[in-house]
Amino acid sequence: MKKDIHVPEAKGVFIAAVHEYNDSYKVYDWNAYIINDKSVDLEMVIIVSRGYSEDKKTATFRKKIEMLPAKSFAKIEMLLEDVLSINNVFDVTFFEHHKLLEKSFEFRKNSINKKALKQIPVMGLRGVLRA
Repeated sequence: MKKDIHVPEAKGVFIAAVHEYNDSYKVYDWNAYIINDKSVDLEMVIIVSRGYSEDKKTATFRKKIEMLPAKSFAKIEMLLEDVLSINNVFDVTFFEHHKLLEKSFEFRKNSINKKALKQIPVMGLRGVLRA
């Protein structure tokens, strides 16, 4: 039964919101990244993101990354200022050694801000991290 089912824990994968300069528009933007801090590649990474509050809901965004190499990162999407004031969820599914793993990351409303910046592993930048 349920106690006999082993669901492996997805460790070493993170989502980060990074505040970085946009050279094209000469402004700072918040961008969401997926980070693979593992020593193995991740295959067929699917990221589903959405934002919500009691009275607001964003469209669902989906992104597929065929291969995310070990100790690397990839940009998911730009986070508009409007969505920082609501909860943002990133559901990540991927294959590691032919096993399907999944993990959900949530940024609570207003948790993505300049005061919450910390050093981000693998990237060498400062941002807001969810593990």
